[in-house]
Amino acid sequence: MNKRRIGTSDLYVSEIGLGCMSLGTDEREAIRLIHEALERGINYLDTADLYDRGLNEEFVGKAVKGKRDQVIIATKVGNRWRADGSGWDWDPSKSHIKQAVKDSLRRLQTDYIDLYQLHGGTIDDPIDETIAAFEELKQEGVIRWYGISSIRPNVIREYVKRSNIVSVMMQYSLLDRRPEEWFPLLREHNISVIARGPVAKGLLTDRPIEAAQAAVKEHGYLDYSYSELQTLIPKLKEKTGSHRSMTATALQFCLYDPIVAAAIPGASRLEQLEENIAAASAPPLDADEYEWLKRVTKRSIYEMHR
Repeated sequence: MNKRRIGTSDLYVSEIGLGCMSLGTDEREAIRLIHEALERGINYLDTADLYDRGLNEEFVGKAVKGKRDQVIIATKVGNRWRADGSGWDWDPSKSHIKQAVKDSLRRLQTDYIDLYQLHGGTIDDPIDETIAAFEELKQEGVIRWYGISSIRPNVIREYVKRSNIVSVMMQYSLLDRRPEEWFPLLREHNISVIARGPVAKGLLTDRPIEAAQAAVKEHGYLDYSYSELQTLIPKLKEKTGSHRSMTATALQFCLYDPIVAAAIPGASRLEQLEENIAAASAPPLDADEYEWLKRVTKRSIYEMHR
């Protein structure tokens, strides 16, 4: 599988990574899926300390045991579980980050994290303190590089200006094109985009639109009503389906601009993983296809509600 460099780092990741959040809580099945992903060319695993109260990180750690040097592990920090298990609170403080990284290292069974990402962020955070925590961890060799996971414009702008982030993880797909607004700024600073949610909750796969989640049928997806999706999705499939799957079209769209280092769809079944991996070798979009896809989809929620 082709690899791309994340920002100015020395991390070269497979164009298709594995978003581990959807692996579930069956340890045997989760580890089997991770092993399949690694054997088929994926070298980039994305997890977070929040997922299943750390269980997801544990699965990743067990799956990569003996293979650590072949894998780039990205995880996230910033959400602190309450002691009573009733939920979590946002905590971007240095003290929390420096404790949380120790817990993640233990669960991942490793002594370093390749890409450590702030799992959210607000403009009211102690941003300089948060950056200092990441910089200290990098100097200590505990993390190799750091980034943020955010779609908030003001947060992105502040970290671009004040930190040494190499990546911004954002939800990005044909149905959620908000990140494109920030491509020029990120490109100027050699910061990569990591595209999560590239198949938009399964809407951009070969699964029929009628199989959409109940919430989508009732409320739509972002700026799209369900009736709009019933018109748009078949139109997309008809246009591109003769030479690639809808999943491949969706992932190739995300990867068209080299600012995107990787797309990280999730997988809870082997069939989904195989479909995602096959997309990497599908014919890339040509310029005409790419421009047509942009014309028939909505560019940006920010643009529409500015």
